[in-house]
Amino acid sequence: MKKTPHISPAGPADAHVKATREQWLGASIDTLRMEGVDQIRVLPLAQRLGVSRSSFYWYFQSRENLLDEVLAAWSAKNTASIVDHADRSSLTIASGVLGLFECWADSRLFDPKLDAAVRAWASRDVEVEAAVVGADQTRLDAIAGMYARHGYVDSTVRAQVLYYTQIGYYALGIDEPNDVRLVDAAAYVQALTGTDPTSTEVAAFAEFLDQVDKSNQYDQCEKGTS
Repeated sequence: MKKTPHISPAGPADAHVKATREQWLGASIDTLRMEGVDQIRVLPLAQRLGVSRSSFYWYFQSRENLLDEVLAAWSAKNTASIVDHADRSSLTIASGVLGLFECWADSRLFDPKLDAAVRAWASRDVEVEAAVVGADQTRLDAIAGMYARHGYVDSTVRAQVLYYTQIGYYALGIDEPNDVRLVDAAAYVQALTGTDPTSTEVAAFAEFLDQVDKSNQYDQCEKGTS
């Protein structure tokens, strides 16, 4: 996929063009998640957004430029969230791992369907494949760094076990509700670190899960009334 740098204008001068750059990009990401990269095409996206296809070119030079930005958005969300959480300061490895679990529990931090869609795309595009390989290594390095900060000499292996296990869950289509995540959290931490989380650490994770579930319920209610 040829990289085509593009500087987006502030917005179209045509008052009849109603879709924003973010809406074009969001519709493209949704299409990738649900239908695959082949379905990211200008005319169907314009019809979905209810605008003229000519408005696309206010924001993107070409379909290839759009695909570049879709890939960048995937990286900015899915890889950055793992790196950010792994890099957090934590008093214990147990709290560090529970903090990383937040990514798996909140799709606003890590979108497994988007990750799977990008991996499917990578199977057909060598440049996207390289991006995925690089992202996996960046994620692994961050997780290994978390273990290393807590004195684990086998930090690379432990990072691989943690990360590959979670990616394997997604590959198998396993989608655990957060109440199940909470029940199993302490056992997972023990398996991944050799230590037990404190009751305070588990309670903090439980509070996070509760906030995620409340936010998801609110979003569903909003969609139901829109």
